[in-house]
Amino acid sequence: MSIMSNAVVLAGYGGPEVLVPGTVEVPDPGPGQVRVAVRYAGVGPTDLEIRAGHLAPVFPSPPGTALGFEVAGTVEAVGSGVTGTAVGDEVAAFLPGLGGYAGVVLADHWVARPSHVDPADAAALPASGEAAARVLRQLGVREGETLLVLGATGSVGTLATQLAVSRGARVVAAVRESDLALATRLGAVPVTYGDHLAEQVRGAGLRVDAVLDAATGADLRTAVELAGGAERVVTLSNHEAASLGVRLSGPDPAHADAALAEAMAALASGGLRLRQHTVLPLARAAEAHDRLEAGERTKFLLHV
Repeated sequence: MSIMSNAVVLAGYGGPEVLVPGTVEVPDPGPGQVRVAVRYAGVGPTDLEIRAGHLAPVFPSPPGTALGFEVAGTVEAVGSGVTGTAVGDEVAAFLPGLGGYAGVVLADHWVARPSHVDPADAAALPASGEAAARVLRQLGVREGETLLVLGATGSVGTLATQLAVSRGARVVAAVRESDLALATRLGAVPVTYGDHLAEQVRGAGLRVDAVLDAATGADLRTAVELAGGAERVVTLSNHEAASLGVRLSGPDPAHADAALAEAMAALASGGLRLRQHTVLPLARAAEAHDRLEAGERTKFLLHV
């Protein structure tokens, strides 16, 4: 039996003002699904792109759609075939089908939240954690190799950098000049990305084995040049990818559970530093979008 949940939904495509109060219908969980009462929902850059209509061919979002890929909350119902998870369990969940800006969601991919992990931290993890673990698997980053991360202090870059370092890889972090110290704290060799990136990398005597482009507008041509070809270059969002033969990486449901588990294990062990986050009530979702678009450098979470 379906239930109705309060939510913040799209009135249409446009600016932050199209995020309005509404309700969504949430059915009983199907096979392999759980229904989660949401405590916190994450707001990410992709949410902004979907809201503006830029990703309509990939994520068609008619009026009434609730955005949001990641949540933390409590399991309130389980579908057939679900094992190891019961009603009342605390989880963090990745939602390929959106829906996070609501009081209740259906999830296909989730991981238990250890009691010592703050639920707000858990909600900040699923989308970026899944992406970080995914791209490292796709790139095949191994111990002793050098990974160049463009945008290493963004939401995905921060986690990918730390996970790669924990695997024994050397990470060269291409960041803004103001983030050089942060990149060092993450365990990376810091450089500034821009016109002289290649000179900095070569000047430091570094050989690049693989590249993750997690920075909007990064120079993919330089990345391909430094990696000796496009085979081990992955981008999360770059319009030059197809012309250069670079892989554009998107959510991978087949490996999402393993990616989430890896990210949560690293967070629970204390080996993962998350970006600073700002918590707003769900009703202020439009404000979160507005501030993120204005360049505020924080991870926004909506408290439901």
